[in-house]
Amino acid sequence: MSQECGAGWFGGPLRHRGVAALIPLALLLSGCRLDMHVQPKVTPLRQSDFFSDGRGSRPLVEGTVARGDLRADTYFYSGMVGKDPGTEMPFPVTREVLDRGRERFNIYCSPCHSIVGDGNGVIVQRGYRRPTSYYDSKLLNSPIGHFYDVMTNGFGAMPDYAAQVSPRDRWAIAAYIRALQLSQHAPASAIPPGTSMAAPPAEGSPASSAGGGEGKQP
Repeated sequence: MSQECGAGWFGGPLRHRGVAALIPLALLLSGCRLDMHVQPKVTPLRQSDFFSDGRGSRPLVEGTVARGDLRADTYFYSGMVGKDPGTEMPFPVTREVLDRGRERFNIYCSPCHSIVGDGNGVIVQRGYRRPTSYYDSKLLNSPIGHFYDVMTNGFGAMPDYAAQVSPRDRWAIAAYIRALQLSQHAPASAIPPGTSMAAPPAEGSPASSAGGGEGKQP
């Protein structure tokens, strides 16, 4: 009889405990629905029965005017004329444009290409693959659209910078790269008459402390 009592005592409470443990689990499972997986939305380009033409992606409403992202100027946003890089800037190159290009270049490009563009930036000095110098004959003869295209789409080991640098800033950088190249390969005929090519005296040197103006002879 003690065995029957023991079986009844253990079987009853344990069975109730098991049922009680299943109740929270059942409540938890009742909250799991497929609404998050099967959402009432239209996936791009997927067929839809809602519209009479069966297309889920709708054409623009007639007369709609895009603001800010029309990208009608294909050359400005691609740097390409057909399949070839363009040879011209899409807007005038002013001192402000070059200053902006130098600023953006020093921020985004110089870590690899170096401030002077010879490809020996600080990241390269730490083991990253060295890019081609801007003074290499191939890049000296590359159209300016090539540099814009590389910044937009990447090239070789270089990733694209479309997300980091705006289209206009990419053109400004391309213009500044041209200025860097010209600074190292300008013909003598391009130097304005009377311009001194000598380096200025170092600060603190006898020449700088003598008080003489540039170009004066001792």
